[in-house]
Amino acid sequence: SREHGIDAAAIEAMLGAAKYQQSIIDAITRPAEAKPWKAYRPIFMTPQRIADGRAFLAQHRAALEKVEADTGVPKEIVVAILGVETSYGRITGSYRVLDALYTLAFHYPKRAPFFRSELMHVFPLARDEALDLSAIKGSYAGAMGWGQFMPSSYRAYARDGDGDGRRDLFGSLPDV
Repeated sequence: SREHGIDAAAIEAMLGAAKYQQSIIDAITRPAEAKPWKAYRPIFMTPQRIADGRAFLAQHRAALEKVEADTGVPKEIVVAILGVETSYGRITGSYRVLDALYTLAFHYPKRAPFFRSELMHVFPLARDEALDLSAIKGSYAGAMGWGQFMPSSYRAYARDGDGDGRRDLFGSLPDV
């Protein structure tokens, strides 16, 4: 509250509405990401995902070339991240971000400091980007949007690509 100038009562109210989700604990204790590359690769490197990536790159080439010129990140890397993380925006997560961060911050001691920090970041993020914290959905780890940014990464690296004054990684393709 003090660090980000957010009313303590508002934070307490949001935390009071957060719900522990056992399925989040179950998911983080058996992540697909922990598999060795030879087992992990076939999940993501499918002919369909590759075709979708080529189509996405062709459809959005001009915008991706602008991002590449502005950031130095090759357009193919951006496309690959979007493909792996959310299948080009089709699978962005079904967990309420507030529930995911609350559950992991207070009920997953192994990484509690990290998730408590991310929980702290989600409040100013919601304020600054006009996100409805009671409604936004993401991964079991609290990652959000097409690129699956954690709150601290969203705050640090997201850009307003469409010039509307917000960084919307959920619905604005230029921002994504």
